[in-house]
Order: sequence, then structure tokens, then C-alpha cells
Amino acid sequence: MGISVSDYLISRLQKLGVSEFFGLPGDYNFNILKSVENNPETNWIGCTNELNAGYAADGYARIKGYGALITTYGVGELSAINAIAGSMSEFVPVMKITGIPATKNIEENRLIHHNLNTPDYHAFIKAYSNVVEAAAFLTKYNAKEEIDRLINVMVKEKKPVYLALPVDVCNEIIEEDYENIIIESNKDSLNQAVLRALEIINTAQNPSVLADVMIKRFNAKEEFYKFLENTNYPVSTLLMGKDLLNFESPNYSGTYVGAFDNPMAYKSINNSDCPIFIGTVISDINTQGFSLKFNPDDYINIQGNYTVIKNTMYKDVLMKDMLNELGKSAKKLDRNCVKYDYYYHDIAPDDKKLHCDYFYQKMQDFLREGDNLICETGLINLALAKLRLKKNISVNNQILWGSIGWATGAALGSALADKNARTVLITGEGSHQLSAQEVSTMMRNNLKPVIFVINNDGYTIERILSDNPMDEFNNIAKWNYTKLPYIFGSNVYSASVKSDIELDKVLDKINTEQKDKLCYIELCTDMFDMPELAKKASEKLKLKN
Repeated sequence: MGISVSDYLISRLQKLGVSEFFGLPGDYNFNILKSVENNPETNWIGCTNELNAGYAADGYARIKGYGALITTYGVGELSAINAIAGSMSEFVPVMKITGIPATKNIEENRLIHHNLNTPDYHAFIKAYSNVVEAAAFLTKYNAKEEIDRLINVMVKEKKPVYLALPVDVCNEIIEEDYENIIIESNKDSLNQAVLRALEIINTAQNPSVLADVMIKRFNAKEEFYKFLENTNYPVSTLLMGKDLLNFESPNYSGTYVGAFDNPMAYKSINNSDCPIFIGTVISDINTQGFSLKFNPDDYINIQGNYTVIKNTMYKDVLMKDMLNELGKSAKKLDRNCVKYDYYYHDIAPDDKKLHCDYFYQKMQDFLREGDNLICETGLINLALAKLRLKKNISVNNQILWGSIGWATGAALGSALADKNARTVLITGEGSHQLSAQEVSTMMRNNLKPVIFVINNDGYTIERILSDNPMDEFNNIAKWNYTKLPYIFGSNVYSASVKSDIELDKVLDKINTEQKDKLCYIELCTDMFDMPELAKKASEKLKLKN
């Protein structure tokens, strides 16, 4: 018994855990959307524009494992390409599905709507090929094979893929069976990598670990924790992997922020005779200006599906397997040499002004176990470095790609990916203005995140990077933020906070009488009120650029 191509596609993704599909309708994707609606295990989430839908699929995949975005041909898919590029940059497996014109129109190169005036039906798959790991243009002859190939790539590489599906091919009947995806290390390569790593580790005096987000992307958290337990090595995290450890974790020295702050983490990794990098992204902001004193490949650099040791690459070595094997034989330190002390504390409240440091200090208590925290790009992530986290708080940011507006859409995806958890969004008003309309989609789907919008009168990160901070191009429209969510619905609590004392009262209300509503809070701070790390890092970034 067969199944239609579009039904098969949706079914395969659902079996990966994708139950929500984001996007916008268009006449070229109606057949695909019908397959979503007809599958009892999947739901269609219509968004306000394709870019936001892409951000939502990205946020969803960060929590659920995989995501999917459906748009129409040309106008829809090009609106979403920035979001998919962000997923590619940060190893977030999203399938970008585009409904395209019928095969006959393509074969005859007809000029029909959503096309360039000189039709090129492969123009947009060419564009997407630069920002996805794999792409496919489906026909009735290759549909099943190509769907299976793209899903294999998503699962193995943890990166986005692109699929173009003509309206007529949707209804072609194919076989429903498929082979389970098996991902294994190459045993010879794994054994060689383990032996070489142990030679270095077991002769070292002070091995130290720097951990990051690829541990999450490649589902190796349990193996990572077991490795730390078995070895007792001191460990710090980069910004993108902020949530891997919490303040109760043994030997945790906090977030690595270069020489700007937290000297314990800086010295631990830079003075080590055996630094062990696990899942690290060595980018400018994530490392605070490439502040490491050495190349990670000169030592031990364990990534999702390969390892580099002393500049020799061992391919097809899964992070999970590498950590498991090293944990069995690596020498164990018999000392607890690190004490976590890098966090916000002892800040007295001000009854006249709201200070950003006070807000982040209060976040340490406000955030509860199991929360999903979404942080917008820019200054917020630098403030995040010092945040003390409780257990099982998921922190999601977009530090490498850094597309402003990402976080509001991603919060929608996060809230749908885990409806039992509370989603907390922290965004700046400049970024929020790009995608604020997605709050309506949250309310439409009865979601109840807590949204903090920091209003410091413009693009502050750009102000401090500009030669003249008061340049007109860094100004934005002044919105009445507390009234904005009421445009979209009524089950909402909104407030504008202008002092530390007011913040205390509002946070208490959110956790008590307003906890069953979407909470939308404007935080009014001075224009240049920012954490000290943000000032230092921004000054260095400005010099480098």
C-alpha cells in the first residue's frame, strides 16, 4: 500500500518529533499544508511572515531536536532565507520545504506568478544551496529517495536542508517503508583518537575543559556529565553553551569571557597544559575577541562527529563515543580545585531608576528549574555571561549569526516545542520591533511566555560601536509597548518598569496573580546602562572592526 509524497514527507518529520509546522500558506503549498492538517499527530502554525516563521522553526528545533518551515515559491522562501542561514550557522536542523509550481510549468518554462521576468525555476534552490547542508528538487521519479536523503543529512549533520516540492508531485504515490537511520563512529578512527588523546591527558599536570553548545546539538550532554564525573577536571563554558552547567556543578568556574572578567575561568583554560575543548564554537563574540592563547587544534578538540588532536583530524568519530571512551581511562584528579563565584549579587535596589545589573540579579531568582530562556542577540548575551542558573534551565541565543529579531520568533517556537515549560524571552526594543507581531501568534495559540522588552531608546549595541553614538541611524520609533499586546488579545498582563523597586513588585505579580497570562513587561533603562562586560567587549570589537 502506498502513500502520497507530501503525506510521506510530513510523516517522516513527525517521526523525528516534529509535531508543529511553521510557515505561511500560498497556492503552491496548499497540498503540503493539507498533509499537515490531515495528519492527526501534526499541527499547522500560521505565522505573520516567513522570516518570523523561520525563526520559530529554529527556536522549536533547539528545544525539540528538529524543526520544519513551509512557504510558497519565490516570494515566501526568499523572505525566510535569513532564518535558515542562521540555522546553518549554528547547527540547528530545520527542513525548509517550498511548494513550487507544477512540473509542466517548470518543463515549459512558463512565466507564472512569483517568478523572475525571465523564469529560472532553479534560481532559488541555487540560493538556498549556499545556506543549507543539502538541497533537493523533487520529481515523481526521485521524491522518496530525496526525502530520505535529506532527513539522513539532518539527523547526521544537525544542519538545515532545503526541499522544493512541485504541487503535482505532492500527490504521487510512493512506498511508505524506510530504513532506520543508524549513526556510528568509525571504530578504527575512534580507537586512534582515544589512544592519542589519552597519551596527552594522562601525562598532563593540569587538564582543563572548555565546553560549548555543540554538546547540546549532538545530544551528548549525558556523556559529557559522565566524563566530568569520571575525571573531576575543572570546567568552564562559552556563551553559546551557557546552560550546560549550573552553579552547583562540581569544579565549575563559570562562563569564559576572556581576560575581561572571571579570571578563574580564563586562567584555568589558558594556563592548562592539556586544554580539552568539547563542542566549542571559536568565534569572535563567543570567545570575547579570540582571547584564547592557543589554537584548540593544537591540543584536544572534540566536535560532534569528528575530533582534532595535535592538528590531526579523526573523521567519523562521534562526540558521544569519544567522551565515553575517554571517561573510562583518563586519569582522575583527586582535588576539587574550582569554586563557582561569577554571578550577580549584593546589588541594592534603586527607587528612582531601573538598572540592568539589578534586573539580571533578579533573574537569577526569578528563573525556575525547567524554564526555557530565549535571549536576543547583542548586549543581552554579554549580560547573560554572569547569570547564575538553576538546574535544567535551557538557555538559547544566536551569538554567531546574530540576526536581530530572532529571539521573539524563536520564543514562539520554544513555547510550542515544550508546552509544559515556561518560556522567558529577554529582548531589546530595537530587535523586538522587527518581529513583535509574532506575539499575536503566541496569543492565538494560547501560549503564555514571559516577555521582557528592554527599552533603552534605540540600537544601543550599534551606538557603542559607532563613531558617534547619537547618529540618527541608531534611533528607532518610540512605541507604547504596554499597549501593544492588547492589539492581539486580552489574556495578557503588561507593565512598564522604571525603577528597581517597581521591578520587584512586577516579578512578584508574574509569579502569583498573573501566572496564567502572557506577561509582557517593558523595562525602561538609561540609554547607556549596560553590564561592564558589554562595555569592555564592545570596545574591543569596535577596534577590531
